[in-house]
Amino acid sequence: MTENQPGPCSIVKSFEIVGSKWKLIVLNDLQSGEKRFNQLKRSTEASSRTLSRVLQNLREEGLVEKRMEDGSPVATFYSLTDSGTALYPVFEEIDAWADDWLEGDLKNPEA
Repeated sequence: MTENQPGPCSIVKSFEIVGSKWKLIVLNDLQSGEKRFNQLKRSTEASSRTLSRVLQNLREEGLVEKRMEDGSPVATFYSLTDSGTALYPVFEEIDAWADDWLEGDLKNPEA
């Protein structure tokens, strides 16, 4: 490994933080900006329980922040922190890799 390459431990730790299916889906969805819980639920198709757990975990990791807005009912918004936003190039690289290496049903399972 060269000085600029992360060691296996940093890669493993990174995947522990962002590597689950639902975490990746939520992080990718929030790349487009702040969203309410129900917007995330619809766009990710996650159950309320799963989405709540994932958002809490991402908040604990410092990748997502929660904002409450007074009203009736109280509006809850989620957005990426600077650390979460810094993952954008990673998602671009994964997308480019998928374009190059995934074929047919693997890339478009509904096709």
